[in-house]
Amino acid sequence: MLDTLKKYVNDLPEEEAKSLLFLMLLRINMAKGTENYSDEQFFLDMTKIYDDFITYKEKLAKNENEKLYKTVHIVFGDSPAGSLRVVLKEMGLEDEERIITFSDIFSIGPVWCLNEKNGLSHRHKWLKNHIPMDDEIVYTYQHRFEQTVSKVKEISNDIPIIIWTGENAHEQTALRFVLSLLEEKTNDMVIINSTSSYKKHFKAAEDDGYPLHTGEITTEKLMAIYQTDRKEPLMKSERARIVKEWEQLSTRQEVLRIWEDRQIVSVDETYYDDYIIDTARSLHRERGNHDFIKSARLIGEALGHCNQYIGDQFFEYRVRQLILDGIFDIEGVLTAMRYYSVKLR
Repeated sequence: MLDTLKKYVNDLPEEEAKSLLFLMLLRINMAKGTENYSDEQFFLDMTKIYDDFITYKEKLAKNENEKLYKTVHIVFGDSPAGSLRVVLKEMGLEDEERIITFSDIFSIGPVWCLNEKNGLSHRHKWLKNHIPMDDEIVYTYQHRFEQTVSKVKEISNDIPIIIWTGENAHEQTALRFVLSLLEEKTNDMVIINSTSSYKKHFKAAEDDGYPLHTGEITTEKLMAIYQTDRKEPLMKSERARIVKEWEQLSTRQEVLRIWEDRQIVSVDETYYDDYIIDTARSLHRERGNHDFIKSARLIGEALGHCNQYIGDQFFEYRVRQLILDGIFDIEGVLTAMRYYSVKLR
């Protein structure tokens, strides 16, 4: 219940939060300034505020689940979800088409037996022990993941499903996972490959290249892709092939995946260590000295020239490991990347 309560509070619009806070402060003011306002009445009133709040949020959640949508979109990441939400609003479809979001990066962390509770716990434990994340995200990770899985499984069989993916290990791994969740469903399922659609419709600037993942595509271009690239639903044989790929992927123990030759390739977690070291050497040469480099600068440089979608948190994990391995010297504290600097020994 504590996880659910935290989610309810996090999802509160500002005006509702202010109203709730005012009611609570009003009761406290009455308890402190009114002689005939007993402790027992204060407790009863505060309990009623709590019960009314929970009932209200549960009713909203129920209405959301029971709302009749014409289409459900599944996206992988908060950034593409936000862009798609704007697209649907501008197209006047926000009340007809629902978005389900997996707020995760599937190119990193174990996916072994992820369809099962022990597999999710294994992934959660690894992320908690290796990837720098806010306490709030760490605490609620497993609950939020399970809630999203439930939303996917509860989609009515008569509602078409659109899954957004791109040419990267993150979205391709997530695609395979989601289709395994939907294996028994009879819904029409369409895959929009944002990378190939982008290449087809837009010429990339020479310096920028093509987006690595759906979250890098602007709202305007995402709308153009959605309006023009409505493909035929997946054939049953194609769905079975993708699910089979997930079954093979979910038996592996590696915690890092890349996209190579249109395939997901599992690699060792040290795969980018030499690349990070070479990036540090280049920064030292560029500066003409061997002084400490802000870790955020090093990680940003490595991320900016990487042709895979990995995320800065994984690169920071490897920088920290290279510090422990004696490759980098450190100045500062490891609280967050902005608080410490490194240099090659």
